[in-house]
Amino acid sequence: MTVVEPLPVRAPETASEILARAQALAPVLRDRAEEIERARRLPADVVDLLRGTGVFRMGFSRAHGGPELTSIEQTEVIEALAYGDAGTAWCAMIGSDTGLYASFLDHAVAEEMFPSLDMATAGLLFPNGRAEIVPGGYRLTGRWQFGSGVTHADWVVSGAFLYRDGEPEHDSILLMVPKADVEVLDTWHTTGLAGSGSCDYTITDVFVPAEHTLVFADVRGGSGPLAQPEVHMRNMPGVALGVTRAALDHVTDTAVANGREDDYRTQTTIAECEGDFAAAREGVYGALRRQHEVLVAGGTLDDLTPRERAALPLSRRHAFRTARAIVTRLYDLVQTSAIYRPSPLDRWLRDTTTMCQHIVAQDRILQTAGAHLLGGRPAFPLALGITSGRR
Repeated sequence: MTVVEPLPVRAPETASEILARAQALAPVLRDRAEEIERARRLPADVVDLLRGTGVFRMGFSRAHGGPELTSIEQTEVIEALAYGDAGTAWCAMIGSDTGLYASFLDHAVAEEMFPSLDMATAGLLFPNGRAEIVPGGYRLTGRWQFGSGVTHADWVVSGAFLYRDGEPEHDSILLMVPKADVEVLDTWHTTGLAGSGSCDYTITDVFVPAEHTLVFADVRGGSGPLAQPEVHMRNMPGVALGVTRAALDHVTDTAVANGREDDYRTQTTIAECEGDFAAAREGVYGALRRQHEVLVAGGTLDDLTPRERAALPLSRRHAFRTARAIVTRLYDLVQTSAIYRPSPLDRWLRDTTTMCQHIVAQDRILQTAGAHLLGGRPAFPLALGITSGRR
């Protein structure tokens, strides 16, 4: 059992501090990964450890008193946590969106909703619910899937179609409600990412004040690189990259310990996987760096070339698919010893398989990027930061 010193009480103020705390927590998460998977949610003390790293506060802007990590720095933090446990990193990635959502709320409203910067948000953004327009806000009802981290969240954000007097308005909105107004359904029995606790949840006739709603086309409480419509997708590849790095290190160390450093098959497989990993990782960070250069200089996503803009969702998809491919090859390399549950390869195989079912890793992303490059109509324009129409 890895022993870790209690994290400092003082909240981290810089990207380097948050990253260092995430790296220090990773061995603890690795030791507890089987326990987390069996529980099918994060234990309360693991959530507290995550809060202590500062991961939930990293998206808050300096105007809100936050550290305002760049999307590159956020991805590095998620990658470090995923090196320990994929399910925990997935929850951290989702929960850290709280500060990002703050840019789409009025500043004073966000200050009131989030008295602590270490509050986690969960929820499904697709409009599966029904929001009836009423004086001062909305009455929200619905059932949503994939509420990653909903078992420990402070706020839950959910997409819903608008209705007025029972008739559809043919538009949708995102609504934020306190966790106390949400019923969690124990539905998360899955192939992998079990520890993320991505349960279904319901909300029944809950009043949501208009000021607690947002749309990604309307930035109300911020500006700059993080106040962009697709910002919540940027750090997602960190989970896939962190798991892949962990699997590569594990198999490499095991091969050396077993005296297989001169085995041809082992050498070529490790080298091939390292090459694919390096290319996928650079694809993610290269696309993020170029985006950051444009946005920090005062530009917009429209100032990216079509190829640069398409590189963002394509690099995400490629990272997820490459993670699964590499872990599968390593699983085959290790052969029979990989099939026993004590081997982390079993869990990593199932985790990467499950995360590849997310929309960001699906062929819909290929169509979206291809349509953007050709001047057509993308199926999932938000992946490109487009909130309406063609490119």
